[in-house]
Parts: sequence; C-alpha cells; structure tokens
Amino acid sequence: MTLEQDRGDGPAPIIVTALFGAADTAFFDDLRVRHFPPERNQLKAHLTMFHHLAPSLERELKQRLVAETKGVAAPTARIAGLMSLGRGVAFRIQSSALEDIRDRLADAFAPLLTPQDRAGWRPHVTVQNKVEPAVAKALQADLDREFRPRDVRIAGLATYWYRGGPWEALSRHLFAQDRG
Repeated sequence: MTLEQDRGDGPAPIIVTALFGAADTAFFDDLRVRHFPPERNQLKAHLTMFHHLAPSLERELKQRLVAETKGVAAPTARIAGLMSLGRGVAFRIQSSALEDIRDRLADAFAPLLTPQDRAGWRPHVTVQNKVEPAVAKALQADLDREFRPRDVRIAGLATYWYRGGPWEALSRHLFAQDRG
C-alpha cells in the first residue's frame, strides 16, 4: 500500500480496538481532554488491538469479530498501572481474555501483519502524548499518587478506517451483555 492510499486516495488500513463501557470511556476521555495537547487530540480514548490491517481483510475481519463477540460475555479487564511513553503517559490494561482474542486474530492474519502488529501487544490507553518528557514525567507522578488498580468494562470490539486524521467508523461488535 502506498502512502497516498493511507491518506485517503485509495483503500485505507483498518484499525481494531476494544470498546470500553460508558463510565470508563468518560473517565479516560476526561483525562485526555485535560492532558493531551488539544491540537493533537483527534480521537476518543481507545485500546488499540491492531494498528494497520490490510483493507482486503474487511469482510473476514468482521466475520471473525462477530464470532468473538456474538453471544459471548464481555471479557474482564483491569487498569493495572501507569506506563511511560517517554513523551506521554498511558494506563496499562490487563485482560487475558482480550489477549486471547487478539492472539486468535493475529494467528489468522499472521502473514499480513505489519511489523508493529507482529511485534506483540502492550495493551494501554494513552491519556497524554507528544509533550515534553518533563511534562509527561510530572503527569505520571501526579496520576501515580492517586492510582489504585480497578476493573474496567469492555463493551465490545470496533474497527475503523485510518485515513490520516480522525478515524472513520467501520463496524462495532458488542459483547452479549451489552446488546440490550
């Protein structure tokens, strides 16, 4: 795929994320609004599972995500701690069930994965990025003082087209308890 295609002149890569429940989304989004540079904050808080899947996988990916979510109870997940991004801060997310889903998808699409998606997964939610390292370090220290591990609700999985700016929604796949 060429750079021009990534920018919207052709098929765009697909991003896969886990969706949080409403309360957890609000918690993460509030932190992003307060700490992410406003000119760079084009997205709601998200937990990226894959950064760049080939557009040719759209149909099979949707089928696999339906199979992973339809009639399936939402996986358990937990905010386990903070992590430094060097020029930002993120919350580490632990969920063996989400890791299992990602592993199955990665196995299915292994020959087509980009190096970034092949390199392994460090589940996290970024609340600040692209700031001076001292600013990031100060925020991490502030957040760390009040941090307590806690559960978060995973509502579903979603896919988006990436065209260089805000993501374009492609599909949402909710877990069983979140369909009502």
